[in-house]
Amino acid sequence: MFCPKCRTEYVEGISVCADCGVPLIAQLNEDDKSSEWVELEEILATFNAGDIALIKSILDGEGITYSFFGEEFNYVQPLIQPAKLMVPKGQAERAREVLKDLNLEHALTKDVHEYTEDSEEQ
Repeated sequence: MFCPKCRTEYVEGISVCADCGVPLIAQLNEDDKSSEWVELEEILATFNAGDIALIKSILDGEGITYSFFGEEFNYVQPLIQPAKLMVPKGQAERAREVLKDLNLEHALTKDVHEYTEDSEEQ
């Protein structure tokens, strides 16, 4: 079983992609141009579900393709890791420009490891 969107392979018995939420298919179509490999770039990371909803709304309005990796971790207590906003490299500059004026108090703009180190020092 394969995800037609991210092309991840799954074991038998799984019917929906855990990352994309789309139904799995039995075989990937190698001729399908929509399944080409796209290199993604991390734009920001946040623990705040409100920030995620706002960012999605803005990027949808601008027609920018995106994924939030780890978004489901926002429902785990204690928070394990932030959700990371990923966009195709070709759209990264535009996404940064569109989001630059947002006041995201809980968003991280540095590496997650740096964030945890800063927290431990306090």
